[in-house]
Amino acid sequence: MPSKRSRVLRHRPVLWTLCLAVVGASLLTKHVEGESDSLREELPAQLQTVRGEFLVLSAAVPDQAEGSIANGGATNSQRAVKKLLPDLKILEGSPDTILDLTKVFADDPFNGTAAADWTAELIETPSSVAEVTLDEEHRLLLSWQKAGEEDVAIRFRNLVSAEVIDTRFRVQVWVPDWTKLAFTVIGGLGIFLFGMKNMSEGMQTVFGSGLRQMISLVTANRFLAVGIGAAVTMVVQSSSITTVMVVGFVNSGFMTLLQAVGVVMGANIGTTITGWILVLKIGRFGLPLLGLGAFGFLFSRGDRIRYLSSALMGLGMIFFGLELMKEGFGTIKDLPAFESWFARFTADSYSNVLKCALAGCILTAIVQSSSATLGITIGLAEIGVIPFESAAALVIGENLGTTVTAILAALGTNTNARRTALFHVVFNAVGVLWITAIFVPIYCPLLKSLFDTSPDGLRKAIAFAHTGFNLTNTLLFIWFVPHVAHWLERIVPDRAVPSQSQLSNLDVRVLDTPLIAIEQSRLEVCRMASFCRDMTDLMRECIYDRRQHLDEKLVQEVFDREAVLDTMQDEIVAYMTNLFAGNVPHHIIDEGRRQLRIADEYESVSDYLVTIVKSHLKLRRGSLEFGTQEMEELASLHQAASEYVELVSQGMEKKQADILPIAKSHGSRLISRIKELRNQFLERMARDPYPPQASVAFTAQLNAYRRVHDHVLNVAEAVAGEK
Repeated sequence: MPSKRSRVLRHRPVLWTLCLAVVGASLLTKHVEGESDSLREELPAQLQTVRGEFLVLSAAVPDQAEGSIANGGATNSQRAVKKLLPDLKILEGSPDTILDLTKVFADDPFNGTAAADWTAELIETPSSVAEVTLDEEHRLLLSWQKAGEEDVAIRFRNLVSAEVIDTRFRVQVWVPDWTKLAFTVIGGLGIFLFGMKNMSEGMQTVFGSGLRQMISLVTANRFLAVGIGAAVTMVVQSSSITTVMVVGFVNSGFMTLLQAVGVVMGANIGTTITGWILVLKIGRFGLPLLGLGAFGFLFSRGDRIRYLSSALMGLGMIFFGLELMKEGFGTIKDLPAFESWFARFTADSYSNVLKCALAGCILTAIVQSSSATLGITIGLAEIGVIPFESAAALVIGENLGTTVTAILAALGTNTNARRTALFHVVFNAVGVLWITAIFVPIYCPLLKSLFDTSPDGLRKAIAFAHTGFNLTNTLLFIWFVPHVAHWLERIVPDRAVPSQSQLSNLDVRVLDTPLIAIEQSRLEVCRMASFCRDMTDLMRECIYDRRQHLDEKLVQEVFDREAVLDTMQDEIVAYMTNLFAGNVPHHIIDEGRRQLRIADEYESVSDYLVTIVKSHLKLRRGSLEFGTQEMEELASLHQAASEYVELVSQGMEKKQADILPIAKSHGSRLISRIKELRNQFLERMARDPYPPQASVAFTAQLNAYRRVHDHVLNVAEAVAGEK
């Protein structure tokens, strides 16, 4: 067995190897420490030529070594990385740029150390974008070469304390892509407008019944009319839609001039709600809102959820479109031509305020939406293209530009409708005149004292500038509404409107607003009912009140009424066809079908009333006439039929849900009376000879009155919702 000594000798080579390894490691460590100073002195020169190597090596070297690289042996706490210079974005072709780095020292980022104790050096420069040099006076010269973007890194070194601060900024030379910029702005505007339309349609559908009730509440009370106009505009999200609606209602006789004036003033207040929606400043949520709304719209089954989703989708489009417009304008705002052009719109004097207001007016007239131009104005102000004063003046002019829609809607309408459109123009024009007169000395300073006009509070300030103007203008005008209406009647005189002319009350421009369109068509159906009532009154006067002869003028008026009813039915059918071609809620479609049925029934009533008149004319031309008893019986029957038409028509106009049982009760008495008159006439014919033509005419008229009853009863069924 080997001894203990032999076992130790056997492992002696291993022990010597371990000892040599320890000694070698010690010598190597001392050698590295001796060479470290020269290595650290060479690193900065290498970092000047290799982009990105500085950050990599700084992360790889231990703390003590990093301090040595920066300042020859200082600790890591004496070295810092700060953002001292802003990034530069320069248009291609711009002259050389000189940055005075002594201004960086003046900002005192070095904790009170004197600027003379510091020096600067370039540690990274661009390779192609620009040529960068640093002179002895610490001025940085950038000679721009070509489009692109790269980094510039500078090291500030304290000569006394050895403290080091590294800073880095990015330089970019860019060429404007005009096609992309135009598409961005136009696309953002299109999405914004489509979002307004979607939100308007969705809100109209959801709050439709309440909106129609508000419209029916409009009276001569100017304050109530203003409130209803503001509320309706908040729902439909467009003063243009409200004014077009008002012009149509005045044209159809549903609304008087005094009522319309109040609603128009309220519409100007209601349209300012768009600015306050934009105050929410949730642009980054635009796409998520759009996506959520789209899913709800596509996959929901109920109409209410579907159109609430449509309104949500529209809201998302509004904010997303606004962000796109801001992005486009934010890019081109650096262009010298663009900046110099907008520099003209500085609202610092009365003439410049008028210039800004005129620009806002023209832009709104082109876009046909004050909400869209308001969004553009807010976007330009937020990115600093125009100051707050110019933005407020532009917003004031936008109120005048939106009157173009009302003017277009009034073309071809009656006198009161044209007066309403003229009032909209006068109301806003007078408002612009007085607000621009006090804009610089009073209005703008007042807004600045109430609101923060920095980028954070700019939206709120502009929204209030819009609301404050319209609210104050309404408060000034509302006391003179009767006088203004009288003045409008003098300025726009009455003109005769041919009764047989093609109807113009159904305005195709409101087809985009199904709720208003269906209400307008209902008014036309009510006019058809009124024409039928007029026909029965004219027939009573020319046939039964004047039994000696038929008044040819009154007879012609009956025929004219029937021709107008034919035209009205044709236009209602065409109007409904265009309405149903759009995106229309189911309840609007159902009501439209009822209106089509009622229009057809009234047209049929007019046909049978004309048949009765023609029967009398035929007898007179044959030198025949009914006896006294027959004329009295037909006169009483005509009176009963007229009352029946009046009863059902009033129920239809008032949307009386229980009209059907009432109509059936009165109708059964009318039918009984017709049967009774037929039996009595047949008994008289059996006793006394009667001219055959007169017998045929009498029974034909009884049948015509029976048909009148049937069609009027069908109207009652349509009103009640029965098929």
